[in-house]
Amino acid sequence: MHFLRKLTEHPILDEAAKNHQDVHRHFYRYSRGDFIGPALKISKTKAKFTLKGSHEYEDLILEVITKGISNPSENFEIKGSLISGVNIGDIINRLGFNWNLKESTGKTKNFKAEIIDTINKESLLQSIEAFRENSYLLLSFNLNPTCKVTTKKKIPQPSKKKVEDDDVNKRIQFCTGYISNTEKNLNNIIETALYDFKSEIPKNWKTFTIFNNYKISEIEIPKNITNSKLLRIMAIRRGKLFRSLDLDGEIIEKQYQIVV
Repeated sequence: MHFLRKLTEHPILDEAAKNHQDVHRHFYRYSRGDFIGPALKISKTKAKFTLKGSHEYEDLILEVITKGISNPSENFEIKGSLISGVNIGDIINRLGFNWNLKESTGKTKNFKAEIIDTINKESLLQSIEAFRENSYLLLSFNLNPTCKVTTKKKIPQPSKKKVEDDDVNKRIQFCTGYISNTEKNLNNIIETALYDFKSEIPKNWKTFTIFNNYKISEIEIPKNITNSKLLRIMAIRRGKLFRSLDLDGEIIEKQYQIVV
């Protein structure tokens, strides 16, 4: 499950740093203040849906497109990278991959694997879910014009712009996916990306753009921890999640009190 779907269903997370790392880790970098979160644009033609997302939507796009693959036993090539802040070699091995995970040599430690591999639908879906807790899976594949994903291989720097100055069209070039226009695929898109807005979505539409922004009002610092990096990682953020849906020019907004 994508972290924003989980957060809209459960905005108050109990012991988020311990029990909900798949959501909590997306908030490590935030101090107090207003911040631009991930954005996603969905458009359609008679033949296909196009999903364009910023960083932190690439796993959702990859999941949606992979679920739309009609032949579960078909093998196809994937290319990209896997980036994590912790050693995830055991997860890679458990999933049966021979990806060469390398540790960085810089002050900020991270682990990265360059990927060229062959995989099938079910194995890829298992991988997407397995790596959500502590990694970014930046993959591309191309089965045909209505079933492909293109993702950049490097994580962008966090935006320093104010919410009102957001250049969303630039940000959503990070990951693009195409999937055939069917009722099943549409339902999957709505359930995965727009679950909390599904009652507002009409039958006839051209484009959606979903914005997610945060206002962090309080940071709860854990006791008995002196390491500054660990303090930032373990700290709990309290505030609001603002979700705005631009539906063919009409804006629908929702707010959530969050503890993450």
